Amino acid sequence: MTLDDTSVPPDPSGGRASRRGRGTGGGAEARRSARRGGALTQARHIVRTLRPVEILSEEGLALIEANADTVLEEIGLEFRDDAEALEILRANGADVDGTRVHFPRGLCRSLIQATAPATFTQYARNPERSVEIGGNATVFAPVYGPPFVRDLDHGRRYATIEDFRNFVKLAYSLPNLHHSGGTVCEPVDLPVNKRHLDMVASHILYSDKPFMGSVTAPERAADTVDMARIVFGTDFVDQNCVLISLINANSPMVWDGTMLGAMKVYARANQACIVTPFILAGAMAPVTAAGVLTQTLAESLAGMAFAQMVRPGAPVVFGSFASSMSMQSGAPTFGTPEPALVLYGAAQLARRLGVPFRSGGSLCGSKIPDAQAAYESLNTLMPTMMGGVNFVLHAAGWLEGGLVSSYEKLILDADQLGIQQAFAKGIDLSADGQAMSALREVGPGSHFLGCAHTQAHFQTAFYRSPVADNNSFEQWEAEGAKDAAERANAIWKRLLNDYQQPAIDPAIAEALDAFIQRKKAEVPDANY
Repeated sequence: MTLDDTSVPPDPSGGRASRRGRGTGGGAEARRSARRGGALTQARHIVRTLRPVEILSEEGLALIEANADTVLEEIGLEFRDDAEALEILRANGADVDGTRVHFPRGLCRSLIQATAPATFTQYARNPERSVEIGGNATVFAPVYGPPFVRDLDHGRRYATIEDFRNFVKLAYSLPNLHHSGGTVCEPVDLPVNKRHLDMVASHILYSDKPFMGSVTAPERAADTVDMARIVFGTDFVDQNCVLISLINANSPMVWDGTMLGAMKVYARANQACIVTPFILAGAMAPVTAAGVLTQTLAESLAGMAFAQMVRPGAPVVFGSFASSMSMQSGAPTFGTPEPALVLYGAAQLARRLGVPFRSGGSLCGSKIPDAQAAYESLNTLMPTMMGGVNFVLHAAGWLEGGLVSSYEKLILDADQLGIQQAFAKGIDLSADGQAMSALREVGPGSHFLGCAHTQAHFQTAFYRSPVADNNSFEQWEAEGAKDAAERANAIWKRLLNDYQQPAIDPAIAEALDAFIQRKKAEVPDANY
């Protein structure tokens, strides 16, 4: 396939609209048909009807914002190992002293509010899977980053590219995951400097949901953008978001060359960056919620403003990832109340700033998908929904403090995501939702099982868990007395067995393969 600058957005049929000078019949129609996704019934993103919980007053929000401006102005942040970044910052009004950068009060906020979009669409190669990020939308994406995987059959082990592809296929098959994610696990059987090519290709080939880009080196980010251009066309990528990527501050108060380099690549290509301080409170930030919020806001403001300096209007997402820690062992802890308070407060700050917000997930410190994992995950997931998070990374599959991607927990968490999806719809106050016809039909002293309203809704009235067992004890025992993890084990195996790869234009697949083979041949394997 020859790349050119005449590509236009994907059409509603799932294929790319014809290029200039080409007809729309014959081969073009076949290509459009080939771009269509599978026949899975999928949820796109959640549109919340519930008002988000807000725990900070106007005075509290103003105080945190003023403190963050003080950090930016008086303490400053380190911008390391990137001379170009320092020049960009200096040219846009920051005070640069070596690698320490001070921002005049209000500079970062004014840059962000002037050009950063409040909401944006991330396009998938199947337009039916595209998602809105920001506003009242919530997008669930799977676990990100673990070097290990776990399942009931083989226990804990290092992840491979086969595991990576399995998780992509499962995320594609689970309707309550709206997004394919990024590093769903780290395939350690591939060279570090080349594995990103196979990872990005897996998202493109084995799913047609939106996905995340590589950030482990600027050149790997550039490879991701080039691969996206093969799929979507150069012009479309330049004018629309087809990639979203996780850019972490090196807390406390440091932006390093790797993250700055990747952010420059994506911002220049008009692709979205989730700008997220990665905070373990007590070690990488103060122990108090107000202190964590102040540092989170300062670091995020600096990163998002820098993206706007690189390319005004480039999509950014205000990210917050803050965990508490065991003051006895130093280990991160999850599902505790303090990070939930930070999440609620940071979500309010993001809404005041006018940008989308990322946080939350199904986080836990448990080593296996047990009761601890369930309680801790739900204690993170509920604030995620009630706080109004827009992009939810680690929504399913996270185990052992983020060290493990769990096959069984992916299924268990996805079930909970379905519950949240139903909950977020709120109360139906339509004429049908009011059910007055049922009340009139049944009257006093009877039951509603056979009335017309119940019969019309019995299949869809309540959320049906694919994992939970609600049968009698005798039936449960006769069927093997399986616990939830064992039932989840059977479900993920069935999903992989039934998986059907979504079709893709053969010319695109060939071009991707040629690109990957060329990039791999250019440099020797390296594990750095």
